[in-house]
Amino acid sequence: MEDVGEDARMAAGSLTPEYRHEPVMLEEVLEALALKPGQTVCDCTLGGAGHSVHLAAAVGEDGLAIGIDQDDMALEAAAARLADEAPATPVKLLKGNFGDLDELLVKAEVPGVDGILFDLGVSSPQLDIPGRGFSYHEDAPLDMRMDPGNNPLNAAEVINTYNEADLARILRVYGEEKFADRIAREICRRRAERPIETTIELVDAIKAANPAAARRRGGHHPARKSFQAIRIEVNHELDVLERGLDAAVRWLNPGGRICVISYHSLEDRIVKRLFQDRSRGCTCPPDIPVCVCGNVPTLKVITRKPLVASAEEVARNPRARSAKIRVAQRL
Repeated sequence: MEDVGEDARMAAGSLTPEYRHEPVMLEEVLEALALKPGQTVCDCTLGGAGHSVHLAAAVGEDGLAIGIDQDDMALEAAAARLADEAPATPVKLLKGNFGDLDELLVKAEVPGVDGILFDLGVSSPQLDIPGRGFSYHEDAPLDMRMDPGNNPLNAAEVINTYNEADLARILRVYGEEKFADRIAREICRRRAERPIETTIELVDAIKAANPAAARRRGGHHPARKSFQAIRIEVNHELDVLERGLDAAVRWLNPGGRICVISYHSLEDRIVKRLFQDRSRGCTCPPDIPVCVCGNVPTLKVITRKPLVASAEEVARNPRARSAKIRVAQRL
């Protein structure tokens, strides 16, 4: 049979190796959500359905599996995989961003959900398509938009129009980049001569801004943190996460669980803080005899400390190295 090539397979929405990646901490996710036949589960980060095929199997033919993704290729690939590997389970796949979870679940016409999964790892094959501008290894126009049709802001605009202070803040806060001030200064110096338009031009600026000693140490690519920071800014990822988590808690049925896999400290702190806030009862000072705050907990935190992948899984699946799972249950 003729090999149609990787690009053609992706364009056709077939299951590429990227879509077939091993789902991170699958056993922990299944145990955490504790799904039963007949329940409704929602995978807010569907991807290639690596987790969802197992979630669908857990709720079975009397249940419902909902999947959400903003990538058409992911939705098409996931639909094919679910039909092949969990054919008996009813499925609803919805295009959209989990920040709009309220509208999406209204569209799904469900009264509530028993299990919700967020896998926040950026693993969509679109990141591996050079023309999208996510990779610091490939030369491409600076874009980095997850959903170009609905997002007017791209990486080139961030790099070429944000002032030096804002660039430094984004790199420092979103990328936890210790050379943020130096990198922002170098970007502004270069763009004053001509716009920075490609990923390689941006990588060159970042490398030039890194001290010689840091460049000699090696380790992670010097542009890794900066590219993460710019991607987060372009796609408003942390704001979207807060909105999605807030909506997820509202949609959980009593006893239902929410499971979140995060991969960097910014995401993990947001999840931890929300779970703590929603599990807190009365916040009145102890010397007030009657509660006046009216605060009632809506969640019970299941994981006081985040779950992490075993050494065996990390060796088998490097994506799991920085993964942390937090789980909470609706009261």
